[in-house]
Amino acid sequence: MEIKLGLKENWQQFTLLVLVNILVGGMVGLERTVVPLVGTEEFKIGSDIVVFSFIIAFGVVKAFTNLVSGVLADKYTRKRVLIAGWLVGLPVPFLLAWGPSWNWIIVANVLLGVSQGLAWSMTVNMKIDLVGPKKRGLAMGLNEAAGYGAVGLTALLTGYLASHYGLRPAPFYIGIFYTIAGLILSILVIRDTRQHARLESAQVAQQHLPGEQFHKPDLLWVFRETSFRNRNLFAVSQAGLINNLNDGMSWGVFPLLFIAAGVGLEGVGWIKAVYPFVWGFGQVITGPLADKIGRKPLIVWGMFVQALGHVVIGLAFFPPLTSGLVGSVLLGIGTAMVYPALLAAVSDAAHPSWRASSLGVYRFWRDIGYAAGALMAGIVANFFGLMWAVHIAGIITFLSGVVVLFRMKENNARL
Repeated sequence: MEIKLGLKENWQQFTLLVLVNILVGGMVGLERTVVPLVGTEEFKIGSDIVVFSFIIAFGVVKAFTNLVSGVLADKYTRKRVLIAGWLVGLPVPFLLAWGPSWNWIIVANVLLGVSQGLAWSMTVNMKIDLVGPKKRGLAMGLNEAAGYGAVGLTALLTGYLASHYGLRPAPFYIGIFYTIAGLILSILVIRDTRQHARLESAQVAQQHLPGEQFHKPDLLWVFRETSFRNRNLFAVSQAGLINNLNDGMSWGVFPLLFIAAGVGLEGVGWIKAVYPFVWGFGQVITGPLADKIGRKPLIVWGMFVQALGHVVIGLAFFPPLTSGLVGSVLLGIGTAMVYPALLAAVSDAAHPSWRASSLGVYRFWRDIGYAAGALMAGIVANFFGLMWAVHIAGIITFLSGVVVLFRMKENNARL
């Protein structure tokens, strides 16, 4: 079969990968509403840092898995790594539903971090491989819309189930379906896309001078280039980290904060659902917009909008439920603006021969943000209260947008 690049030329495989990423995202949604409350109410944990430890474990493990996922994809193919991600994730819903102690919840999140680092990374890389350079923003918008839309819907559903049937095990039955369905689809219908990346690499080589050579760098070289040597990749990496710092903070803080403010479980479910739901489906608009107006404007203003969301929640302009919903909508809009633009900006700056590894490094820094946000929130909440964790996150987010404003240059070839 002839290999071609483009969304139209590969729409069937692209659609199947969107479906798979819905299931991948749903696995994270399992934890958004219920797990912090399992720690405080079922296991009677009094320390915020201990309660948030499951997010720290998830973020650190997912970050390091992202780092090696591109290397593994190049060595073993994208499809094999995707299948491995689902196999690692199989025990997760069972551990969350029936784990007899908090340590079992931590183990579940270690496995979930590995699973997400492999599976989500591959859906990103495979879509980028398929569409080629012209529609990267759209491809990332659709990918992240599917994943984070599923996060939001699953968070809402688990909140509903928890309010009617208890914190465990009913909310986690959904995850059993997600893992089995994702594994079956990945084995039976998903095709590997490494040949598409090789085709694009050959096309890029043809656009340069005859005899010009492109090296295949090692991971250490890519790590340095993505982390600090390349101005654009540095700006993108720090913005990704701070973006997910917000998510890690809200993941742990919001359920406890709003329950303490008198909001019921279903209300907390709505607050936790709105953020990733707007974040996810907003990218259907912001993904193509990143192709049209460039990556930098969306990243800068997206960080500023997120900072505004923290202001709304932190200063309690409205009653608790309303503040939570409005603030979460703003956080979702801001994140929808930056997410596909950040991924597309990495793809713009990295050569196809080391793009998968560079995306892995970027996603390493981005997902370290989960751990950083949870750790920051736990320390600040223990000393100053949960609301101060929201204030600190807002200040850091604003400063991150300023860094992008002054450090990043637009690198989209079409512009």
